Amino acid sequence: MPDDNDPSSPTPPFAGRTIALVGLMGAGKSTVGRRLAEKLGREFYDSDTEIEKAAGLSISDIFALHGEADFRRGEKQVLKRLLDLPPHVLATGGGAFIDAETREVMKEKAVTVWLNADLETLWRRVQKRDNRPLLKRADAKAHLSNLVTEREPFYSQADLNVQSKDGPHTNTVNAILKALQTWTPT
Repeated sequence: MPDDNDPSSPTPPFAGRTIALVGLMGAGKSTVGRRLAEKLGREFYDSDTEIEKAAGLSISDIFALHGEADFRRGEKQVLKRLLDLPPHVLATGGGAFIDAETREVMKEKAVTVWLNADLETLWRRVQKRDNRPLLKRADAKAHLSNLVTEREPFYSQADLNVQSKDGPHTNTVNAILKALQTWTPT
């Protein structure tokens, strides 16, 4: 596998681009993204963490105090700023790729990779953390199922589709690296 930091290896087409991971909460964007960045020798950014830094509030607090619409406006601005940085690995929030303008900027400046996980995998993973504002409801699993259905048409527009399954994160990282070898700029 060519290393985009090794000058003696052929330069892969994605070398000059950020790798943006998209998908639902629980797909593994942050966890896998950190490991992918390490493997590629790149910086890693998590858009939710960057939003929290910029706002001085947690995502849950932003939703509670200002609502989802305000959160999405801030998210769009933070993502635009992050996409102007040198190539890195970027974990995006689950709803980021739904916005047409954000999706267009991401596809222009990054290789977008949909970390695609089935509902049961997502449900198992999201239950491990209590900081998912969209799931703070009695019918959380049904709502997650609805999000899968609603967002799939948007996520399917990503440049690459990689399955995120249970097991070592290295498997998903390797699947992304393999998929990146097939990517060509349009």
